Amino acid sequence: MAEVERRAPRADAARNREQLLAVATRVFVSADGEPSMRAIAREAGVGIATLYRHFPTRESLVDAVYRDQVVRLTTGARELLGQLPPAAAMRRWMDLFGDWIATKNGMLDTLLAMIESGEIAHAQTRTELLAAITTILDAGRASGDLRSDVTAEDIAASLIGIFTVAPRPGRKAKADRLLNLLMDGLRPAPPG
Repeated sequence: MAEVERRAPRADAARNREQLLAVATRVFVSADGEPSMRAIAREAGVGIATLYRHFPTRESLVDAVYRDQVVRLTTGARELLGQLPPAAAMRRWMDLFGDWIATKNGMLDTLLAMIESGEIAHAQTRTELLAAITTILDAGRASGDLRSDVTAEDIAASLIGIFTVAPRPGRKAKADRLLNLLMDGLRPAPPG
């Protein structure tokens, strides 16, 4: 039996998928509850059939948005280090993390059900995010920008606490203030 050759999607289909992901992410961030697939399609300016052609179920859309955000966080750490000193990269990465947390607003119930069923490997995501934080921490330790006694777990726990008490987008100013205070604590104390 011959293997079925899988073709890459056409350029316009790939663009449509990326647009749908971007719109779904934006809708999930701003939603109070879980928005309908029809509402996401309407916001994207496409028919519901187009949305379902790319994402046949709500779970497949949530999975795609979730994975896209995790990739943005993990690749974002390396990209930021290529552009900024480690401390500034860490602060900017914290904003990316806040955006990732905010995305869950409109997909929390579906996401929790998918984690519970094993469709999304929560432990794998945690490992990837801690590795991203460690990448920045290691660069900061090497340059002297960040304290050497801080762990990725310390930062992850701090970020979860901050975004629990100051969720985005509604409390962005409070979150920014708390993130800046956290960054002050991550810098090494001056000698003496």
